[in-house]
Amino acid sequence: MRTQVGIVGAGPAGLLLSHLLHLSGIDSVVIDLRSRETIEATIRAGVLEQGTVKLLTEIGAGARLHREGFVHRGFEIRFGGAGHRIDLHGLTGHSIVVYPQHEVLKDLIQVRLETGGDVRFGVRDVAVHDIAGPRPRIAFTEADGVARVLDCDWIAGCDGFHGICRPAIPEAERTEFHRIYPFCWFGILCEAPPSSDELIYAAHERGFALISTRSPTVQRMYFQCAPDERAADWSEDRIWAELQARVAVDGMRLHEGRIFQRGVIAMRSFVCEPLRHGRLLLAGDAAHVVPPTGAKGLNLAAADVFVLARALAAQYAAGDSTLIDNYSATALRRVWRAQHFSWWMTSMLHRFDGATAFDRRRQLAELDLMTGTPDGAKLLAENYAGLPFG
Repeated sequence: MRTQVGIVGAGPAGLLLSHLLHLSGIDSVVIDLRSRETIEATIRAGVLEQGTVKLLTEIGAGARLHREGFVHRGFEIRFGGAGHRIDLHGLTGHSIVVYPQHEVLKDLIQVRLETGGDVRFGVRDVAVHDIAGPRPRIAFTEADGVARVLDCDWIAGCDGFHGICRPAIPEAERTEFHRIYPFCWFGILCEAPPSSDELIYAAHERGFALISTRSPTVQRMYFQCAPDERAADWSEDRIWAELQARVAVDGMRLHEGRIFQRGVIAMRSFVCEPLRHGRLLLAGDAAHVVPPTGAKGLNLAAADVFVLARALAAQYAAGDSTLIDNYSATALRRVWRAQHFSWWMTSMLHRFDGATAFDRRRQLAELDLMTGTPDGAKLLAENYAGLPFG
């Protein structure tokens, strides 16, 4: 087999990259270990920055997003017994859209297949070879058991944090930066109407909580918990009591309903540098992970492949290697700014073991600065709504 760009991973980064390349006349083949059904059923966070919404719309994958997504012109931060609204649209001219990641994946798979894209699900035994040379290869076995070797000009590693592409870069040629947070998120999906028109972030003495939405009948909620917490140990009554306590302001109560999914989510930050080794290019979670507090994960993947697709288009159209040579540095600048914002939101809103009364007062002063001054609110809004791509 032969293609111009072989893409490992049919998540947001891989599918979006494949379609952007198609629009520039560049061939690609996408492979993934998972079945299409598994990919489309994997429920993940879904806060889309204005840049991601614009990009999906421009490439023809935004119709359902605009019909079914929840447009939020702001969000609320609760602390000290009061709520404080951050007016995203008023401060930046932009909004965010709450639209689950698995719905984004459904849209990308559909548009990719409708335009003749070669996406191969359920493969196994994937390995990349000769990534430092001019003709890299991807070996894999099809779902029907047929062994393949895919010759490429470039390989895009979009296979997530646990994928095979990043480890294919020799350890001496990459530097990995890690931060593990000393707490997790306890996340639930429940059958209930929305409790708020916008997201609620709560910084409470008992710990952080986040109230989000998925649909008119399904809601997503989280609260900070210990790293060794077991989801099965919590009864529904105990979960609801904890959430109600952390977000209570002026008698407001969450709409409760049957909890049909629960889990404990690790909180970590990770960056691999550089994002290129020879003919292997990393994008999305294969290259970096952010804690979900800042809602940057999917959006960073979109920003990566926006830069990468533009760089590959320049290489193929005019033989200009400037953008591809600068891909890692260009993408990493935005990655590290998103890492800082995600760390900042996390440290500002969560309760840390061993924190003193001074630490808590400092947190409250920082929250007051961000919500109570025009400059502070604008800084928060600009980063939350999303920095420009590229």
